Amino acid sequence: MKKIIFAIMAVMIAASVVLSGCSGSKNTSAGSAGTDNSSKEASAVTDNSSKETSAETDNSWNEIKEKGEFVVGLDDAFPPMGFRDESNNIVGFDIDLAKEAAKRLGVEVKFQPVNWDSVILELKNKNIDVIWNGMTITEDRKKEINFTKPYIEDRQILVVAKGSPIKSKKDLAGKKVGLQSGSSSKEALEKDTETLESIKEVVEFDDNTQALMALKTKRVDAVVVDEVVGRYYIAKDADSYEVLEDHFGFEEFGVGLRKEDLSFLNKLQEVLDEMKKDGTSAEISKKWFGEDIVK
Repeated sequence: MKKIIFAIMAVMIAASVVLSGCSGSKNTSAGSAGTDNSSKEASAVTDNSSKETSAETDNSWNEIKEKGEFVVGLDDAFPPMGFRDESNNIVGFDIDLAKEAAKRLGVEVKFQPVNWDSVILELKNKNIDVIWNGMTITEDRKKEINFTKPYIEDRQILVVAKGSPIKSKKDLAGKKVGLQSGSSSKEALEKDTETLESIKEVVEFDDNTQALMALKTKRVDAVVVDEVVGRYYIAKDADSYEVLEDHFGFEEFGVGLRKEDLSFLNKLQEVLDEMKKDGTSAEISKKWFGEDIVK
């Protein structure tokens, strides 16, 4: 009988230990989960704090001040944004904006022509400090560099020779289309897969000047180009070109900077905001476009 009683007691004690162990395990697990959540929240706060701190402690603006200048990378054959005049001086809308911004920042500005196809690499390698040349803000580019707020809205237009039988994008089937290599014109055309697949050949040029000259000499049948550039050339040679109603979408221009150059970006944006507020940007726009097209 004692054996039976002892056996029952042993089972009860064992069950108590097991239940106690389960209960303890559950509480520990809950505590662990609580710790994990707390850790995640703390980590998120740390990450945000880290981002804010990096923006505050970033030394890029101090480096620009110490150099006494910033270098603008550009395609010097992109009128009216940036191009060479008859005296071989680099002039244009973006050039005037950059000069005014530099003046307000208290530093000099230098203009460095680069191959547009490798302009982001030039920026990352610190051969230039900003890209300021009617650069379209795209999702792919935002992964590589930072941008100021948009300052112009533009379109990718379709330019043909005067009297061309091409009247719409559908008429590009079996034709040769020219554009600038590495440009947003290329990206815009590639997004329109239906039109792209119908085209016989896409011919890439080093700059828009060459592309439009190829159109004039009938080496291509049409050209996709930024409207600000296309309109500029057409105004100079209205008998050679015409712009179709069809286009390849709207886009926005911004100034490009390195991802890490946060303090310089913030300082430059402050100055650009001032220039817009006091009407200076509008005056520069009217000089080059005949109207205020600044956003």
